[in-house]
Amino acid sequence: MKKKVGVLLINLGTPDSPKVSDVRRYLTEFLNDPRVIDISWLGRKLLVNLIIVPFRAPKSAKIYKALFDSNNGVSPLLEYGEILKAKLGDKFQNEDVTIELAMRYGNPSLNEVCARMEKAGYDEVIVFPLFPQYASSSTGSALEKALRLIRNWYVIPELKVISQYWDNPGYINTIVERAKKYNISEYDHILFSYHGLPVRQVDKVYEDRNCDNHDCDKEINEENRWCYKATSYATTRLIAERLGIAEKDYTVCFQSRLDNEWLEPFSDKVVEAWGKKGAKKLLAFSPAFVADCLETTIEIGDEYQEIFEKHGGERVDLVESLNDHPLWIDTCEKMIRERL
Repeated sequence: MKKKVGVLLINLGTPDSPKVSDVRRYLTEFLNDPRVIDISWLGRKLLVNLIIVPFRAPKSAKIYKALFDSNNGVSPLLEYGEILKAKLGDKFQNEDVTIELAMRYGNPSLNEVCARMEKAGYDEVIVFPLFPQYASSSTGSALEKALRLIRNWYVIPELKVISQYWDNPGYINTIVERAKKYNISEYDHILFSYHGLPVRQVDKVYEDRNCDNHDCDKEINEENRWCYKATSYATTRLIAERLGIAEKDYTVCFQSRLDNEWLEPFSDKVVEAWGKKGAKKLLAFSPAFVADCLETTIEIGDEYQEIFEKHGGERVDLVESLNDHPLWIDTCEKMIRERL
């Protein structure tokens, strides 16, 4: 008898709409996750519910409106997630494999999707968070919630997990293909901009609680292979090698910080510095994101463009995320098949 398999794709999430109420609901769920803001329960509740969300929701709603408006009124992260789900479904249409998509925060919710999967009665479930580099606040949070829901099923099937794939050849190849539309030699400098994390979160990977002691910007080793900073630098080296970009011609940087205790260098400050140096054209990669979203389209594409122009630069070009590229679809299919 053939196994009946369910594949659970998980991405971060998006508000249902740019309305302030929807953005407020999304941010409340997102920022109250103890893996995202890893402080005491009471401190997190006071900080998020009384300070961050009330002040940030109206501002974020305007930014989300710009994002939705740039993509025909829908979230690109959700749109590309649905396309990935559909195209992977086509790949497995003659097999007993069902592809599901859920968001860690917002809709389609993990609760609803996991409830539907329980009723389907799978023999095996593959949980596939769509984050190339492991971080506790992204992959860790998605896996924790999915497995917490699944553990309450009366019949718990065989489970397999894809935790990270920063060095997957298909993932790297897709980024390289995306970059081929740009003449890299025309740019004054290249940015590899990853979503930021509090320094304390990468420190927690290590027994000595100090990421700086582990050569994370130079090599991947037995100790740092689960460190987000280390895998971000390693991803960059793989892409740069394939594209022939010398180390002196690029900078690994981190965006979307909430305070100055996050991973450095900060992407916006790198953009500003290159503008002041007289650079006219920058090219930015966002390898931590498999689908274009607020952080790529708006933060890099619009906000960093404004910063660069303000300090003398002319253009910041953004290499598109993996989105619905055929190589990315094939890569996901292969990763799934390797676990069947």
